[in-house]
Amino acid sequence: MVYQVLARKYRPQRFADVAGQDHVTRTLLNALSQNRIAHGYIFSGHRGIGKTTIARILAMALNCRNQVGSAERPTPEPCAVCESCTEIRQGNAVDVIEIDAATNRGIDEIRELRDAARYSPARDRFKVYILDEAHQITDAAFNALLKTLEEPPSHVIFMMATTEPENIPQTIRSRCQHFSFHAVKFDDILAQLNSIASKEDVDAEEGALALLAEAGDGSMRDALSIMDQAIASAPLEGGRPMLSAVQIRELMGAVPNAIFERLLEAVAADQSAELMEQLNVLVNAGHSPSSLARQLVRYLRNTLMAKIAGEQTELLQISGDERARAARTAMLFSEEEITRNLQIVLRTFDDLNYRQEQRFHLELGLLKLIHAQRLLPIEELLSGVAGSARGAAPQSTSQASPRITASARPPVASALAAPAPAAPLSPFSSGGWNSTPSVKQSATGTPVIEMERTSPAPSQVSLADAPTSAAREAPQFPAVSAPPIGFASTTLTEGSLAKAPEVEAQSPVLSGAALSVDALRDAVGATLSKEGHASAAQLLSGATWTLDGANLRIEVPGLGKKMLSLAVNAAAEKLIRQELQRLGAPSRFMVIPGEGVAQAPVAAPTAGSIQEAALAHPLVQRAKEVFKAEVRTVIDLRQK
Repeated sequence: MVYQVLARKYRPQRFADVAGQDHVTRTLLNALSQNRIAHGYIFSGHRGIGKTTIARILAMALNCRNQVGSAERPTPEPCAVCESCTEIRQGNAVDVIEIDAATNRGIDEIRELRDAARYSPARDRFKVYILDEAHQITDAAFNALLKTLEEPPSHVIFMMATTEPENIPQTIRSRCQHFSFHAVKFDDILAQLNSIASKEDVDAEEGALALLAEAGDGSMRDALSIMDQAIASAPLEGGRPMLSAVQIRELMGAVPNAIFERLLEAVAADQSAELMEQLNVLVNAGHSPSSLARQLVRYLRNTLMAKIAGEQTELLQISGDERARAARTAMLFSEEEITRNLQIVLRTFDDLNYRQEQRFHLELGLLKLIHAQRLLPIEELLSGVAGSARGAAPQSTSQASPRITASARPPVASALAAPAPAAPLSPFSSGGWNSTPSVKQSATGTPVIEMERTSPAPSQVSLADAPTSAAREAPQFPAVSAPPIGFASTTLTEGSLAKAPEVEAQSPVLSGAALSVDALRDAVGATLSKEGHASAAQLLSGATWTLDGANLRIEVPGLGKKMLSLAVNAAAEKLIRQELQRLGAPSRFMVIPGEGVAQAPVAAPTAGSIQEAALAHPLVQRAKEVFKAEVRTVIDLRQK
């Protein structure tokens, strides 16, 4: 007997067997039970998700010889045993005509179909025409079919399957019932693969089947085709094929996501050499740069979804282990940073399609990920400029683009002994620098403004006195604060704003065994309060902090995701990450909503604060009376 591939062997023969299309099967079963059969249907959607299969099942149900409610056919489902059902399943029914519209797309073929439709069925109740890839029919052919489709004979039913419904004329779509099919969910594909593996006597690892389901990308047929290929290449153990994750990755040319996790860890740690070494190993192993970029795009997308909606979101159609991996990587970056990294890799993937030296362009794209980590956020820059320039009159600027050069910072030991600056992390924050720069002429004639630190305080700087004539012509800058402890000095030129590379510094307060969750909570709360994030500090003080190895989990009870993202925004997350790194604590953390209500006591509002104003508002007082409520948290959305 000729071997039959899995996609055909296990093709559904009943509506109940179709996975992932409940909205379609339920409607068609109701229409059959109520005898509300339309004369035209359009089935559209992704490839390999059951469009033509459901058209065949519907044709079997319409022409089944057993009556609904009989012993052989208790429901509107086809019996699958009568002569009509058997012939339709085998594809040789006289009254069910399947037409490949990709090859029979002209007006002559449609005219023949229209003429044949006038004759009654040879044996069955309905004459059914199934037009596959119907979007490839020409406009002239559709026009020839228009009148017949609008007023067909009572015994004719048209079913059109297409992946591009927008290419079917609106005049045709308006005369048919349109069903939009969904991509099959990961869990549904995985369950089907498990069932088929047991029926085919195949031993398969759970990770191997998860890889096959993920490779299907929402298409059941694609997943079964890859599974067929994997079974053919699998080694035999005790006469049974054995599917392993390693074998399937080699078969598909895929890279384990653990590799991409290490690549992004190198990006987060600013390790260019490690990143290039990992890429060199992958390329030398035979993986093409284009394939690596495509897989990295998919991994970054999953990371972004885990960052936005959490580890258990429906947006992640991957296995549980891969969900956890994506969540771990998401803790390394903010939402904006992951989005930016995804844009960079997408642009790199597009460049690889028309470049000669693909490896060089991939290396350049990955290095851009590290360089992008050093950029100063525009919000931070604007907030610093606004704070420094408030109340100051605008100053005139010179024609040439000046360059600001900071002198070398003091040794790390003295820097650690100095208190952290209270001003925002911005080169334009107020305090710590003199507003009169020292102007000198470089060899090229470009004015150079130099700023020097003064002693004894390492965090304070002063500017040398400038000549009177040069000072009048030099551009005036807002006051600039000293670089924060643990950061190198920064050079700013026109068109670029580079974020200073971080320097590892261990705090003398918390180290080794002295590191505790309570100490972390207090230190992070103090930093957030000092930097103007009082709402975030108040929420995190009542949160549940769990330190598990290299991961820190912060569960905030009594608050939804939307409000939590407003209170603990990207700027607050960055401050938390910097404080954890300064304390020598794990920099991986995740702030998520917890169950129940907040257990922290309600702190008395300070005089003149936004909390006091909110609690004293008449509407708030009235709401407390009506709902017998208690105000525990006040979030100031005006905060930066």
